[in-house]
Amino acid sequence: MPDIKYKPGLNKLDAFNWLKDISLVPAETDIVEIRFKNTRKGFYRNVNSLRLEGGDVVAVEASPGHDIGRVSMVGPILNERLKRLKVQPASDDMKKVYRKAKAVDVIKWEEAKKLETPTMLRSRQIAEELKLNMKIGDVEYQGDKTKAIFYYIADERVDFRQLIKVLADEFRVRIEMRQIG
Repeated sequence: MPDIKYKPGLNKLDAFNWLKDISLVPAETDIVEIRFKNTRKGFYRNVNSLRLEGGDVVAVEASPGHDIGRVSMVGPILNERLKRLKVQPASDDMKKVYRKAKAVDVIKWEEAKKLETPTMLRSRQIAEELKLNMKIGDVEYQGDKTKAIFYYIADERVDFRQLIKVLADEFRVRIEMRQIG
């Protein structure tokens, strides 16, 4: 019986490149798909022609600063995915892959991930103190710790301008609010 071992990173968010070993596929593309926390993914241009494989940790352009994510898909199969999602590869507004993440990038990224749960819990308290009819479901820090995305659920429109000011003062980062659900 073969020895089957669990490989970290193999889950429903991973993509399998079934064209990797087939030689009759079109030329490589300079676009890569990067996965971040949860199901957030994005397409980035590999302007430095880095040799990237699925699972590589990379630093990518963000607004502001940079973010850290894992390569989830590269190569010709990505062309089919771009077509299916109607993404224009020639688009000038596609952000860039800067480099493979350095050790210092990964350390800062890990520090940022450790802040997410305490930040979420404190932000829930703040929203409750401001009597906002919303629930903060998750927080994701950008890889360089300059920005945090707060994912929230609300049944109706919520004016969270005051919340953003309080959160920015409390956590000393740029704040982005994203409604989910």
